[in-house]
Amino acid sequence: MFSFLKNAFAVRDIRRRILFTLFIFAVFRLGSHIPVPGVNAGALQSLSNTGVLGLLNTFGGGALQRYSIFAMGVSPYITASIIMQLLQMDLVPKFTEWAKQGEVGRRKLNQATTYTAIVLGFIQSLGLSFGFNQLSGLGLINNPTMATYLTIALILTAGTMFLVWLGEQITRNGVGNGVSMLIFAGIVAEVPKDFYGFFQSSISGVTGNELTQNLLILLAIVLVIIVSIVIVVLMERAQRRIPIHHSKKATGARHTAHLPLKINSAGVIPVIFATSFITTPQTIFSFLSTDNAGPVMQFFGNLFNLQHPLGAVFYTVLLIAFTYFYSLVQVNPEKVAENLQKQGAYIPSVRPGNDTETFITQLINRLSGVGALYLTLIAVLPIVAGFIWEIPMNISLSGTSILIVVGVAIETTKQIEGRMVKRRYKGFLYQ
Repeated sequence: MFSFLKNAFAVRDIRRRILFTLFIFAVFRLGSHIPVPGVNAGALQSLSNTGVLGLLNTFGGGALQRYSIFAMGVSPYITASIIMQLLQMDLVPKFTEWAKQGEVGRRKLNQATTYTAIVLGFIQSLGLSFGFNQLSGLGLINNPTMATYLTIALILTAGTMFLVWLGEQITRNGVGNGVSMLIFAGIVAEVPKDFYGFFQSSISGVTGNELTQNLLILLAIVLVIIVSIVIVVLMERAQRRIPIHHSKKATGARHTAHLPLKINSAGVIPVIFATSFITTPQTIFSFLSTDNAGPVMQFFGNLFNLQHPLGAVFYTVLLIAFTYFYSLVQVNPEKVAENLQKQGAYIPSVRPGNDTETFITQLINRLSGVGALYLTLIAVLPIVAGFIWEIPMNISLSGTSILIVVGVAIETTKQIEGRMVKRRYKGFLYQ
């Protein structure tokens, strides 16, 4: 009876967290429809199919196209997180010291990340307002004065930081990682509209063989999406289990412990990082006309454009680099080797200490190679298909979106299962 009550309490706690997360989603969706004062969002409708809005609009659930208070989403915060993590790699000794201070250091780093996100958000919001006003034929901003631009920049920056705060509330009181869950919600919210629009464009105004061909392409896309989801689920759950022996056990005893290393230890973070890294410059260069620009401007304009082969190659390089980088961040070989040595455990045929650290580093690098190849195939193949069959790049169920949505869903499911197990374990102890 007592165990039943404990299980019921665990289910009730999970239900409360899920309902709280859905409430935050509702606030996010409501805010994405509140336009910024002094802005004519209708002027951006002509740019909806130009690729300028791109992934920023998709991740924000269409907030950028409506030019709402959440138009920038959490992109500045993600960019700030990338910068802070890079600076912790012995580039700034103070940040490296904070990274080793545990909870206190983590709070200091979070505070520095927040301040950096505010600065980046303000600069990016100014660029968005000025650039989109130029692209829309001076029709976006009703009164294009410096005071108006500064006011809009403050509102957009405040909207971004409010989203970051909502993400923190999800992390503390809801389920899943807050920032990732908001990106998840933005993508899922755009799926029905984008898919219906793509379906309409495939069947409208065509008959006969062309209609049949378009329907077959549409069916092929659906099948590819389903296969991609299956592959993502399998790869995100795949592990390499390293046997662990303990020196205190009798010689010849069977080992029962394993060190699980995921094939893709970095998860969907490399995809989010690479996308954020490329979208901000892409937005800036889209505001500048590269038709009459010099070769240097044209090169960088194409480099940060996913619809250009050079941009697709650069995006691939970013994915691979962030996969290797974040895998070593997630699974720190030095700490793993140190913890194993403290516990009196070791990997068979590998000496404790530096040899164990080197072995784990090499293993993570090999696994990261497989993970990077998998992420690249899922994220880049739809881009290549877009080049061949002229498929729109802004549909929400692109390879990048599938990786993020499925990856976040899997991590959230694991967290819910972990909370259920934790509650049951507590119930067992108090029986």
